[in-house]
Amino acid sequence: MKQDMAQLHSLEDFHKKMAVDLFNYVWTLLDREDRSEEQGQTMIHAAHASRYHWEQIGTSLNKVRGDWQLSRVYSVTGREEPALFHAKICLDLCLQEEIGDFDLAFAYEAMARAYKLAGLTEKKEEYKQLAQQACEDIQNGPDRRIVIEDLASI
Repeated sequence: MKQDMAQLHSLEDFHKKMAVDLFNYVWTLLDREDRSEEQGQTMIHAAHASRYHWEQIGTSLNKVRGDWQLSRVYSVTGREEPALFHAKICLDLCLQEEIGDFDLAFAYEAMARAYKLAGLTEKKEEYKQLAQQACEDIQNGPDRRIVIEDLASI
């Protein structure tokens, strides 16, 4: 029994390490201005892998952030359907689990960005406005500025 518990703990550690490392790796690719198509595909795979590992051991907040990242990855690679799909999952989970603050504002931001990509200007503006309203409830000033800067890039 002790060996089983130690193994489980080790598996949890593995999932957490992979989730975090892959999430951070995706950011190195998202931040590249000269990202190749191959790097874009790698970024998609890494974001899905990170989200999978969070599904195994993470909280609802980890899952929200994983789906937000997937939506962003698909947005920057020009794939509107999966960008919107993951943005909706992110937003639905925020609302269902009453996750607010920074994460709710970014869930609305993801929706706005995906709708922009889809060419749905009215929906983009609706969700951009919801994101701006959600920014008013962000307690941390630097977090609020990050969301506002991201909204300006839509």
